[in-house]
Amino acid sequence: MKNTLTMLTVVVLSFFALAGNAQNQPGKISGTVSDESKKPIESATVSLLKPTDSSVVKTTVSDKTGNFVIENIKEGKYLTSVTAVGHATFYSSLIEISSATPSVDLKNIFLSAQTKNLQQVEVVAKKPFFEQKADKMVVNVDAAPSNAGSSVMDVLEKSPGVAVDKDGNISLKGKQGVVIMIDNKPTYLSATDLANYLKSLPASAIDQLEIMTNPSAKYDAAGNSGIINIKTKKNKAKGFNGSVTLTHTQGVYPKPSGSINLNYRTGKANFFLNGGYSHWEGFQDLDINRQYYTDAGATKVLNAIFTQHTNMKFTNPAANLKFGMDYYLSKRTTIGFVASGFRNTENDQSASHIFLKDPNNTVDSIVYSPSSNKGLWKNGTVNLNFRHQFDSIGTELTADADYITYRSNNNQYFDNITYYPDMTQKDETILTGNTPSTINIYSFKSDFSHPLKKQLKLEAGIKTSYVSTDNNANYFNVINNVEEVDTTKTNHFLYHENINAAYVNLNKQYKKWNIQAGLRLENTNYSGHQLGNGYTVNNNDSSFSKSYTNLFPTLYVSYQLNEKNSFAVNYGRRIDRPAYQDLNPFLFFLDNYTYQSGNPYLQPQFTHNVELSHTYNNFLTTTLNYSNTKNFFSETFQQSGYATIVRNGNIGHYQNAGIAISAQVPVRKWWTAIVYTNVNYNKFDGMLYGEMLHVSATTFLVNLNNQFKFKKGWSAELSGFYRSSGVEGQILIKPMGQMSAAVSKQLMKEKASVKLGVRDILYTQQVKGVINFQQTEATFHNSRDSRQVSLTFTYRFGKPIKGAQPRRNTSTEEQNRVKVGNNN
Repeated sequence: MKNTLTMLTVVVLSFFALAGNAQNQPGKISGTVSDESKKPIESATVSLLKPTDSSVVKTTVSDKTGNFVIENIKEGKYLTSVTAVGHATFYSSLIEISSATPSVDLKNIFLSAQTKNLQQVEVVAKKPFFEQKADKMVVNVDAAPSNAGSSVMDVLEKSPGVAVDKDGNISLKGKQGVVIMIDNKPTYLSATDLANYLKSLPASAIDQLEIMTNPSAKYDAAGNSGIINIKTKKNKAKGFNGSVTLTHTQGVYPKPSGSINLNYRTGKANFFLNGGYSHWEGFQDLDINRQYYTDAGATKVLNAIFTQHTNMKFTNPAANLKFGMDYYLSKRTTIGFVASGFRNTENDQSASHIFLKDPNNTVDSIVYSPSSNKGLWKNGTVNLNFRHQFDSIGTELTADADYITYRSNNNQYFDNITYYPDMTQKDETILTGNTPSTINIYSFKSDFSHPLKKQLKLEAGIKTSYVSTDNNANYFNVINNVEEVDTTKTNHFLYHENINAAYVNLNKQYKKWNIQAGLRLENTNYSGHQLGNGYTVNNNDSSFSKSYTNLFPTLYVSYQLNEKNSFAVNYGRRIDRPAYQDLNPFLFFLDNYTYQSGNPYLQPQFTHNVELSHTYNNFLTTTLNYSNTKNFFSETFQQSGYATIVRNGNIGHYQNAGIAISAQVPVRKWWTAIVYTNVNYNKFDGMLYGEMLHVSATTFLVNLNNQFKFKKGWSAELSGFYRSSGVEGQILIKPMGQMSAAVSKQLMKEKASVKLGVRDILYTQQVKGVINFQQTEATFHNSRDSRQVSLTFTYRFGKPIKGAQPRRNTSTEEQNRVKVGNNN
């Protein structure tokens, strides 16, 4: 491993050295920007232009004293333009840079005030619900009034191309394996815990979603279907400013929440603080019907019938806090830190009524199973970051160091009372569980970018991360009110993982063409140790380890045919590694008839992704996509008597093909319709538990969002989505949909707003499906507290200073593969 890391470092440092030795350009233009009263103007934008077509060559901004410098300019003739808020634009006369005149001083540039009456100027600041960009789709959360009072998970469910399954797993364009990041940072949570966290995080705390279906080599190769980056709100203006949001959401149960965002920037320092609290209460109803068969030659004979109805009630108070500072050592060097964390409390109560019947549908026995889970999980994160700009043309070095820790504990109670058909009690078993978990993550990465000659740009970087997890599952049978260790369920699992990576990206702009090629190398080393339970002589102690190195190429080509038509094609190879807890071979108790198990033989899956897109007039985008996955793994179901064991397994070969169309149609001046449609074909082929699996289906998704903007600060939204039947490995998911509406009003000279929204008006966001495996045929129906009414009030305060520049966050990208506790 040391040799591999050394090789990665040498490769990247070699690129840094080559870039540093690139030929410097000789020219320089400087000057001072002032207003008519000769007062310096800070943060005026100074652009260097080509005289032939006024295209921008370089851009900089003036400092506190109004001074600016544009360096490393090639020999030639140029113009300069200077703009500042509230002032007319200045254009210089023709400037020539040559070996005889390498430096030009424009001296004093005086900008005159704009004479146009501000009352006659209409400022349109409202963003569209989503924006299609070259490398990603951006969803602007506040642009949809119905997002007020909702959770981040609700926003994801209505985002273009995104689907959420019955367990909260997120897929993109019909493909599972999405990596979820927050502010370009990993969440480090299992699918279940991530879903719980996103359901508890209010939408008022986030600004945008960035959806990347085929990320560049700069990003981790993890994620079969891409990356969704959740960007939290950040104030970027100088001075002291902020906002407060209060929401009350009412479904069957109340869900109040609130958040605050503060920012103070002055001189060389910028401080920011974001915090939020939510108290979510809700319910979930689950109905499961299973039919068990036995083989009888060429036919199956019904052997038994199982029906289960479960009512779940949850209460989930959650608080989160983020504090950070950026310090500007100079105009080109910034250091900073960010400290964040959350504290979530879970109190889940459920009761299951189970009927076991014979083939004639006559009840043989009845099981009543109440249970509870009281959990607390805490997170703390510290990030140190550095950024240095070497010049004004974009040469930049960034570095990040992160430490992240999780602490969680769940106290569980399971009671199973079995009755005869006449409701005479047959027996009772009580099981209690305690599942503490500790997770520590260390990560470091550095990125370097440098524009070269002839519109070439080089990017390179290195990264290393180390993850350790310590999970205990302690179970006890309660007999005569005395707890006795259940050695068949108690276990202790340790996991360690190290990933080392390096990448290189090269971008070339040539006339109407743009080409970017990248290569990422990742070296993975992991080990797991199942310590058993420690209570028996043969305590199932076992261990495993593996190391592997892979290359992940990426290629992007775009062509601007004319002003209205552009084309793009991209290719990328990606990997999905198993979640840490999915490698633990021990059984985890869910109820008497459902268990969860890990799989130490689970292999990573590798995917080739190809996309071809066309954009017309910046409003209509059509995308064709194809992916081919080997060693595809997914949730599988295995029968053991009347119990079902759920575990992830490598199914085999998976193919996905689809077409997506997105458009923003201005129906009227006050009405914009945003339409997203996606048709994808999924095909699974492989061997699972001795049976051949050949499953395929075509799924249709349509997402419609109508935005209405009226006079006097009124706006409204009517939106919804529909998804047809589709397959997820062994599961066939039936159609589902949702419709929402909202109205919003600006108040107090647009410093405040109030929003009223209703989600899932027709109560159709219910998950139904079919699972057929081995000698079992099963159906399920899952409904939750999804029909809700929300009232939200937001107030913005402070007096920001004009001209502030956005604060740039450096980033780390880790995969979200940590399993906390027993993942129940």
